[in-house]
Amino acid sequence: MGDPRKPRKKWSPPGHPWVKERLIEEMKLMGEYGLRNKREIWIAAAMLRKYRHRARALLALPAEVREKEEKALLNRLYEIGLVEKDATLDDILSLTVRDLLERRLQTVVYRKGLARSIHHARQLVTHGHIAINGRRVTSPGYIVRRDEEELIGYAPTSPYFKKALEQQ
Repeated sequence: MGDPRKPRKKWSPPGHPWVKERLIEEMKLMGEYGLRNKREIWIAAAMLRKYRHRARALLALPAEVREKEEKALLNRLYEIGLVEKDATLDDILSLTVRDLLERRLQTVVYRKGLARSIHHARQLVTHGHIAINGRRVTSPGYIVRRDEEELIGYAPTSPYFKKALEQQ
């Protein structure tokens, strides 16, 4: 039956385990984004694969049929910050894993300057020091939406919150 909190696998491993170029690229991504393991890269790749597959399927449809679904897909990707407002399906097909990794909470916390390093950002998130609009989020892989980006800060119960208040 399985654990009800984890209903399905969100990733698939690479087809061949020992491709040197892929291994080097994955190690660079792990270091640059402070990831725990390669599974986090594979999860991002699977999400991206799903969006790109949907875009390719829409391109195959006639123009009058695909218009509504295309708009919905583009709005969804705009909300999570992967594409701009005036994007097309070709922009979805040109997305990379780096684009999705930039939208993770861990990366956004580091880019906002709330942490000294990308690894420190991961620790702040997992230990509950980071909140979005006052709600504590403890998952470093949380995909931050555009409207949530400016609401990220220290949790009110965190000692970092008190230090930030003292410094202001």
